[in-house]
Amino acid sequence: MLTINLAAAVLVFVVTTVLTIAGVGSAFIVIPTFYWLGVPLTEAMAIGLLLNAISMTFASANYIRYKLVLFRTAIPIIMLAMIFSPLGAYSTRYFPKNILILLFVLFLVFAASMMLFYKPKKKSKGQEDGKKELTTGISLGIGAGYLGGLLGVGGWNFIVPALVWLGIDPKKASATTAFIVVFSSISGFFGHAAVEAVNWNLLMFAAAGSVAGAILGSWLMHKKLNTNQVKKVIGVVLYAIAAKMAWGLF
Repeated sequence: MLTINLAAAVLVFVVTTVLTIAGVGSAFIVIPTFYWLGVPLTEAMAIGLLLNAISMTFASANYIRYKLVLFRTAIPIIMLAMIFSPLGAYSTRYFPKNILILLFVLFLVFAASMMLFYKPKKKSKGQEDGKKELTTGISLGIGAGYLGGLLGVGGWNFIVPALVWLGIDPKKASATTAFIVVFSSISGFFGHAAVEAVNWNLLMFAAAGSVAGAILGSWLMHKKLNTNQVKKVIGVVLYAIAAKMAWGLF
């Protein structure tokens, strides 16, 4: 059991380091990996979501210190997503889910390609402040919340590429999304933990790797990588998510 716990800690550390740079949680990789290691699926979901919350809390602490989080954008997204995500989940009964997932995969491929190959015009300093941040937050809160609930995936999949496409600096887009992931992951954890006991020994080892990875990833993103490099990391991560979802679909 100790071997599995140590392997989990190392895996989580590596995955979290890379994904923190992109501003996303590691649950979409951790959950199927832990399930493959023999952890019950619901328990794996609970652990994966809690690791999201832990890693993104530490990453967000750094991002807030670096003044990268756009609170006027993040707070409306968090509040509205909590309302529209259940509505999206309720709407699933009216749509063929396989078609929706296929469309979402195509969207992710498009978004990843935009990250890697599209070069938006540079904006003047201060143009991300004020009313536009709030408007962006409201729009994405409704859209990402509803679509995330409809497809059964985290709304952050939409938020990072949408913010970059709207002209927001990729580092700020990544940091803002990481802050949002904290709240969505905590609510998801309590939902799953209520119906499944959690292996706390495994969680403690994985959490140690998650914290270390979040601290290293946020430091690398701010100190060592330029904007284009951050965009490349986000693009590769989005391709990976699309590939995983397509594999499950087909």
